[in-house]
Amino acid sequence: MKQQGRLNKTYALQLATIFLGFIIFGISENIKGPAIPRIQFDFALSEQQLGTLLSLNALGYLIACSFTAILVRKWGIKAVSILAFASMLISGVLIYIAHTYSFFTASYFLMYIGNGMLEIALAILGARIFVKNTGTMMNLSHFFYGFSSTLAPLMATGLMSVSLFGHVLDWRGMYLVMLSLSLLPILSAWFSSFPGDEVAHEDRLPFKVLLRDPVIWMMVAILSFGVVSELAVGGWLVNFLEKAYEWEPVKASGMLSAFFLCFALARLLLGPVTDRIGFTLSLIIFAALSALCTFAAIWGGESLAFFFAAAGIGIAMIYPTVMAFIAKRYPHGSDTAITFTVTLMGLGSVIGNYAIGGIIEGVKRSFGGSSPSGLLRGLQAGYAFIGLCALLSAICGCFLYRYLRRRDELI
Repeated sequence: MKQQGRLNKTYALQLATIFLGFIIFGISENIKGPAIPRIQFDFALSEQQLGTLLSLNALGYLIACSFTAILVRKWGIKAVSILAFASMLISGVLIYIAHTYSFFTASYFLMYIGNGMLEIALAILGARIFVKNTGTMMNLSHFFYGFSSTLAPLMATGLMSVSLFGHVLDWRGMYLVMLSLSLLPILSAWFSSFPGDEVAHEDRLPFKVLLRDPVIWMMVAILSFGVVSELAVGGWLVNFLEKAYEWEPVKASGMLSAFFLCFALARLLLGPVTDRIGFTLSLIIFAALSALCTFAAIWGGESLAFFFAAAGIGIAMIYPTVMAFIAKRYPHGSDTAITFTVTLMGLGSVIGNYAIGGIIEGVKRSFGGSSPSGLLRGLQAGYAFIGLCALLSAICGCFLYRYLRRRDELI
């Protein structure tokens, strides 16, 4: 009975670390929106300098991917998780005291290094802890990311106008307060223990063996196409609705909010479906659903624009289901498999967003440059590429299903 109580306490602390971690992850990625105009004004930044600052996100993420798995093998996932949260906390302090652009840039870059470490660490933690109802728990974890991502801009806006001891917090104080919340998962991780670190090095999946497995390359393709489709919506949906259908900004933003609402609810409610029908089949069904909704919204015109939001139901399930699949397929090599897959996914998403912009511009020119019809066709073609990425994710899922079924290895 005492042993059972100890296990329940340990599992509760593990869950707290993961759920709080995803909340911090969502906050750190999405509080910048309201702060960027003030940062630009305070440092008198040009658009190019601002673009460089924002590009640190991708750079820090890729650098973190290169060493996080190595640190996990050397120090263990508990130490690396605490280090990731601590770097977020320290970056908040440094941002608060940064009064030159160079010092601020370095502080901001540290935050994104921590952000990248955190994504890898949380994926590894989930893979090790959620051995039962893996799909349900992975999706529930990612729901907390979506939940905090929704609230983060509102909280940031409110905090920047708060006065404390006669001083307005502004954007520096807001970053300090929000990133200081990292202390909560640091405490839960400190008092907890995590499985997997005790696995001997000789029992872990060798990287060369992983690279020879066709399944991991199919997962890279499924995840890359799926994430391109997911992330592109945030950057292109409002732009499409405003320019193609001449919607007001508030109405267009409302459709984007509806997409994220469908996105969050899907992760909250549909996780058990992935456990019931299997992860491989789930990837095919949900990616295809997202593609069909996107194409219906484009070809159906303004009257079917609500399908843009409905596409969030399908695409929301791709990332957590891939993580759940990896956890089941590679129980002794999940850290290596996750790092490899997520790193290549990051490169793919950068290429995908460039492709969307290029398609819009190319089609627009072929239909008459800056004419209204040319702009409409260009936007439709660019957004159709988002739907195509979801469809390609589903097609890759079909290849994966066929490959695994032949070997009786379906998950």
